[in-house]
Amino acid sequence: MGNRGMEELIPLVNKLQDAFSSIGQACNLDLPQIAVVGGQSAGKSSVLENFVGRDFLPRGSGIVTRRPLVLQLINSSAEWAEFLHCKGKKFTDFDEVRQEIEGETDRVTGANKGISPIPINLRVYSPNVLNLTLIDLPGITKVPVGDQPADIEQQIRDMIMQFITRESCLILAVTPANTDLANSDALKLAKDVDPQGLRTIGVITKLDLMDEGTDARDVLENKLLPLRRGYIGVVNRSQKDIDGRKDIKAALEAERKFFLSHPAYRHMAEKMGTPRLQKILNQQLTNHIRDTLPAFRSKLQSQLLALDKEAEEYRGYRPDDPSRKTKQLLQMVQQFSVDFEKRIEGSGDQVDTVELSGGAKINRIFHERFPFELVKMECDEKEMRREISYAIKNIHGIRTGLFTPDMAFEAIVKKQVIKLKEPCVKCVDMVIQELINTVRQCSNKLECFPRLREETERIVTSHIRDRESRAKDQVLLLIDIQLSYINTNHEDFIGFANAQQRSSQTNKSQSSAGNQVIRKGWLTINNISIMKGGAKEYWFVLTAESLSWFKDDEEKEKKYMLPLDNLKVRDVEKSFMSSKHIFCIFNTESRNVYKDNRTLELACDSQDDVDSWKSSLLRAGVYPEKTITVESETTTSTDNFSMDPQLERKVETIRNLVDSYMAIVNKCIRDLMPKTIMHLMINNVKDFINAELLAQLYSAGDQNALMDESQEQALRRDEVLRTHQALKEALAIIGDISTSTITVPLPPPVDTSWMGGSTGGRRSPPPSPTAPRRMSSGQRPAPRGAPPPPNRPGPLGPFNNSADSPQAPSRPNRAPPSIPSRRPPPSPTRQVPP
Repeated sequence: MGNRGMEELIPLVNKLQDAFSSIGQACNLDLPQIAVVGGQSAGKSSVLENFVGRDFLPRGSGIVTRRPLVLQLINSSAEWAEFLHCKGKKFTDFDEVRQEIEGETDRVTGANKGISPIPINLRVYSPNVLNLTLIDLPGITKVPVGDQPADIEQQIRDMIMQFITRESCLILAVTPANTDLANSDALKLAKDVDPQGLRTIGVITKLDLMDEGTDARDVLENKLLPLRRGYIGVVNRSQKDIDGRKDIKAALEAERKFFLSHPAYRHMAEKMGTPRLQKILNQQLTNHIRDTLPAFRSKLQSQLLALDKEAEEYRGYRPDDPSRKTKQLLQMVQQFSVDFEKRIEGSGDQVDTVELSGGAKINRIFHERFPFELVKMECDEKEMRREISYAIKNIHGIRTGLFTPDMAFEAIVKKQVIKLKEPCVKCVDMVIQELINTVRQCSNKLECFPRLREETERIVTSHIRDRESRAKDQVLLLIDIQLSYINTNHEDFIGFANAQQRSSQTNKSQSSAGNQVIRKGWLTINNISIMKGGAKEYWFVLTAESLSWFKDDEEKEKKYMLPLDNLKVRDVEKSFMSSKHIFCIFNTESRNVYKDNRTLELACDSQDDVDSWKSSLLRAGVYPEKTITVESETTTSTDNFSMDPQLERKVETIRNLVDSYMAIVNKCIRDLMPKTIMHLMINNVKDFINAELLAQLYSAGDQNALMDESQEQALRRDEVLRTHQALKEALAIIGDISTSTITVPLPPPVDTSWMGGSTGGRRSPPPSPTAPRRMSSGQRPAPRGAPPPPNRPGPLGPFNNSADSPQAPSRPNRAPPSIPSRRPPPSPTRQVPP
């Protein structure tokens, strides 16, 4: 191999395979390996037994290999076997190895031919093997046996795919010579995952069972169905030999004699047989590991760095040490307190870029959701005027009043102020929910101590619920304070004189001065007809006077501009098939809003986005639609009295006064609500966690019980330490390996143009249509000792570059392993493909 380091590559991967199997493949590393794939009775088991030189695999009807068998062959002076699940136990009797494989298989899969993807790891030490690691996969079957499910073929295919789809896996495709190569299940699966043939090695078994007068010379010379790494032929023991316990050494000697004596194969006898296959696989696997070594080392290093800190914490860990438990309890509570404060107050380090934190969500509640809820509680204009007119008439009673009664103003204002209680209480509920969610998120770091996490959540949540009642009482007290005294001397109140000269329309028009940009963002227009392309996403820009949308966020191509006059917004029920949340904008005068559409339906990804956009529209003067109850509609229709001009002026005056005073109240409530909640809820909870949580935990019960770690955490600790140690050992071994060894390069692509493919080169005529559809098609035995045709590509062309594969001296005109530059002349009896 060139140096000792390269010879240690396969044993290194064996160690890694054992380490990672024992920890459940926690490192997610695709270790270089060879997977043996083939149909049932293709001879896979016999090939593996020939490698070992012992009978050790189960045999019988149905699926023999029902779990993947990771077979690690290690060259050693002594001979024995050991299983990963029976560490420390050496098997010198290989009949016991077979029984252990059967017993371990039945333990997981049951005794009735079930299958499982959980591998069995078997390591065989022997002087008769080369260092090699193979994975024997279940044979591809078509018909269920025993209590196998009806989809057993698909299950086996899926299991095989789990291994051979990995780029680090070489595929040993085993096909019997007495079947049609074009129908090979192994080659078909290999072609699906390795269309370029970079990872596939073909093995042809049962060459001695072919019909008389036929041979597989074209296949073994890589001409019939070419593979980039070529084919190797082997001859295994027959079922009679196996039943008669024929010695494998004798079988290997018989295999060698077969290739030396067979007229079609003797010129390539040195390239055929089980020893040659074992040597080639050792070489190919070592080269494959060498090629993947840089990326493999990088993965190991990144995994090691990721585990360094955690492994350092676990090293020297003693679960029952009381001082450790006390120290860890203090650290956990302190970390919980820091995390809670960062999520509420915000932090420059470890910023969450995926979703809003608790503090940001509470800020949206204060300044978007709560103002929107206040506006939704406003009374409809017609309803308001009707209530004012009733109040004026009821105050005058039987008399006809000459002046506008201030008692009507006070009654209407108090009724409007009382309506503020509901959105204020709802605001407290929303903040409490966010606080509880934040507590649960912060307690995720305590999951390794279930009792501690449970107690922490219970104590903090109980305190939040206790503060909830106080906060709501205080909020309702704010409303009661507003009700207790109607301050008509407030500096922002317009007074009676100004109210008589000011109309409500003027008041509204002055509320939005200027044309500043309020919001920008992506929205989907949902009600574009399918004929015009269906729903589309645009970049929307909302200003104080208009809503515009553009093709993209560069705002170069404006699609439409919609003035905000007489517009309102309403919710649209989410459709069954849509994942979007929808709201719509409409004109109060029943005009078309957008082209031929009475409404403009806009869709967002979440309800939070809908609420945020509605709040922004509210700032621009686009108010939500008021829902009028059936009772009020009935009352309005039945109580149809005509207002005299004097009463109409009084109603208008009081309406303006109510608008002015409620603007003062709303401004005051919007300012005081966040302050009240911050003082009574949020700041109080932070102080409680900092000062009281630890004491509450100590008084809750036994601290040792609180710090009992979960079973998952104990497993995690052991897993991290084992993985960390395995990674360090692997990197240490890899660090001593010289990668400058001269090895066989990957063979060039095989020209398959003669098959009608499109891989390049000139298209040659297909084989004679009279040739039979078997892998021996077009073959005829050559006379003993006859030289091969000139310019014929050598057997197993890809391996002719190998330093240990010299050219046969009797064939000086053998073509090189690469694709011939010219098509060889056809034989008088058949056409020889390039």
